[in-house]
Amino acid sequence: MDDAGKPPRAAVITVSDRSARGEREDLSGPEAVAALRVAGFDCDDAVVVPDGAESVERALAAMIAAGAGVIVTTGGTGLGPRDQTPEGTLRVIQREVPGIAEELRRIGAAEKPAGMLSRGVAGVAHGTLIVNLPGSPAAVRSGMPVVVSIARHAASQLAGEDH
Repeated sequence: MDDAGKPPRAAVITVSDRSARGEREDLSGPEAVAALRVAGFDCDDAVVVPDGAESVERALAAMIAAGAGVIVTTGGTGLGPRDQTPEGTLRVIQREVPGIAEELRRIGAAEKPAGMLSRGVAGVAHGTLIVNLPGSPAAVRSGMPVVVSIARHAASQLAGEDH
């Protein structure tokens, strides 16, 4: 709960051309939303945007403006030509928090070697913690415990509270 007794706000952005076109159901976003809700965050359903740095940048800016204290993205962190979530995120964040991305990659690689290929980043922008997760539901299930384990503490620090 924040000072007003409300749960902290969180948001989830799924980055996928196919899901944005309605060709594939978004399975990763709902996984992240569920984990945030269980952790006590006020979180709307995931917003789906197409791949590309510009769409990620716009979606992140909108979520920050709407007051999200934590934003999780799913998808667009791989090596494909349209996988540009990290690039869009880097346009928005003011300071990186590399330990989060390093831990997510460590966990992913321990589960399967392809986990090393995730280029996701984490950082802060305008009082908001932003974390990129890969797009597979399994990677989101593995990564969300990391995110929720530090999200409240990070949000309170960003709000100027003592640590």
